[in-house]
Amino acid sequence: MTRRVALFLGATGFALAATLAMAIRDHVDVHAQAEERPRLSVRPADDFEVTGTGDHASWQRAEWVTLRRRQPEGHPYESRFKMLYSNTGLYFLMDGTDRKLTATMNEDFMDLWNEDVFEVFLWTDERYPAYFEYEISPLNRELPILIPNFGGQFLGWRPWHYERDRLTRKATSIIGGPKQSQAAIQGWRAEFFIPYQLLRPLQNVPPKPGTKWRANFYRMDHDEGRRTQWEWARVGNSFHEYERFGELLFQ
Repeated sequence: MTRRVALFLGATGFALAATLAMAIRDHVDVHAQAEERPRLSVRPADDFEVTGTGDHASWQRAEWVTLRRRQPEGHPYESRFKMLYSNTGLYFLMDGTDRKLTATMNEDFMDLWNEDVFEVFLWTDERYPAYFEYEISPLNRELPILIPNFGGQFLGWRPWHYERDRLTRKATSIIGGPKQSQAAIQGWRAEFFIPYQLLRPLQNVPPKPGTKWRANFYRMDHDEGRRTQWEWARVGNSFHEYERFGELLFQ
């Protein structure tokens, strides 16, 4: 190989490497922007009554946050949520349009995700692969469980001594129809309170101004034999991909 040919090949290889590096950098930048973690500032409030309508004046302090539909061809419903926190626990208000109340389960701690449901996942301390999951149906049935998740292997544990100051407070309301299974409706809303006592033994609880948690918010709808899902932070195939959760910042 002559010196001129070697120089040409070296220059060509350098140019190709530089081009590939730029392409990779651009791809990474675009990917990072597309997958940017959503953040929500959670404002404080005094404790108030949960009615299922979300009409209390405290909710005016929180803005609606829109959930993204995971299946573009899914049901064209809107989904959104609000969140507040007090000295004793967390308040959530979740709302969505709908056409049919697809819910039949009349007991708590059932597999509510197989029907219409709102869901909240709270990962309070990133040092530990454990988080709290809460589900609520239009019929006001709930599923509060603690999830240890090791390498994608997870199993929900029910709360022990689920009573008194460990109990949630919850209520649902139906818009444009009765609170009956299979009823034609225009939407539904869930308002619920999760006490800090129920989140034990999770760490970094209760939050105080400046505290950061990770979290995600979901909705499942099962109208017409089809399932549609909504999410706040983008995850993959499983709602339990906690490392992709969004971020809560308590004010």
